[in-house]
Parts: sequence; C-alpha cells; structure tokens
Amino acid sequence: MGLEFVELFDNWAEVYDESVTGKDFEYKEVFSNYEMILDTVCEFVSGHVVEFGVGTGNLTQKLLDKGYHVTGFEPSSSMMRKAKEKLSEEVSLFNGDFITFYTKEPMDAFVSTYAFHHLTDAEKAEAISKYSSLLSKGGKVVFADTVFIDEVHKQKYIAAAKDKGFFNLAQDLETEYYTTIPTLEKIFNTHGFFVQFKRLNTFVWLIDATKL
Repeated sequence: MGLEFVELFDNWAEVYDESVTGKDFEYKEVFSNYEMILDTVCEFVSGHVVEFGVGTGNLTQKLLDKGYHVTGFEPSSSMMRKAKEKLSEEVSLFNGDFITFYTKEPMDAFVSTYAFHHLTDAEKAEAISKYSSLLSKGGKVVFADTVFIDEVHKQKYIAAAKDKGFFNLAQDLETEYYTTIPTLEKIFNTHGFFVQFKRLNTFVWLIDATKL
C-alpha cells in the first residue's frame, strides 16, 4: 500500500533531513514548524506506539525520548538504514506499511508524519478499519500530514505552487493521494473514531482520532 513511492524514498534518504530543515526552498512551507509538528504528535500518545513511515527516525527518536515503547514500520530499506544509524537506542524496526504490518503486543496508539497521503482514500479506509479492530476504547491514531479543507482548496494550492514556479511541488500535489478533511472525517467516524483536526502549518494538519 503506497509501495509505488518506495523508490522515491530510497533516493531521498541521504538528503531527507536537509529537506525537513528548509534547505529545499520549494518545500520549505511544507516542512515549516517541523520539530513542533513531531513534538505535537508525541504529546497526544503514550504507551506502546506503532509508527508508520519511520523514515530517517526523527519522530521515532522523540517518541523514545518520551519513554514510549515504539514499534516502527518502514518500506524503504534506505530510509530504515538511516534510521538505525541515527537512533540512540535499540528499537524494533520492520519492513511494513500502514496496512501490511504485524505485532504480537497490544498497542495503544498509531502515529505517522508526512506519509498517510501515500494511500488512496480506499486504502486509507482499509487502514483505519484495521486500526479500529486492534485498538481498545481510548486508543489513538495521531497522524500529521498534508490535508486540504476541500477539493477547491486543494486546487488553489496547486495553482499557487505553479505560479511560484514550484513545479515539483505542484506535481506532487496532483499525483499523490492528498485528501480532504471531510473525507477523512467520514472514514474515521465510519470506523468508530472521534476525530479532530488542527492546522500546524500552511499544508500540514494534525489528525487526532480516538477510538470510541
């Protein structure tokens, strides 16, 4: 699920951390407040946390620093290698994704940043249905990702990117599976979650869902 993007992340692994610190001007707004975004996700969870799209391990390290037990899944071998090099302590990292994963231990929360848009809306619904079956009442799904208020809002952002000459960003917004708040709200509600959204920068929203 979203595996069509693995090659992209294999190629991005060496410079990913430079991108998130704003050195890639075209994506500077996307990664604005990056550290705050990761910190915010950490604040909404506790216990055994399952992370999807570990990447180079930036969120993983913050979760570990909080004292949480973390199990991480990452489909890109290059990204996983970078994460293992960086992380200050041993952590369970496995090849897997938002839908294709397994852990024997009960889990308290699922987290991810900058990755859920790699799933189609149908795949997002499949993933949320799976999380609902695995979480107890009060369990959390806390994602931070680019989301749009509605389709009109999305098209305005694509047009604005093109006007600025940010053609790579515009192409990403057009070809990856960025969705809207009403679509996500319906998916979460259908599968037994109460969900709230909070804007964290121009593009990224916190998706905070609690199992009812």
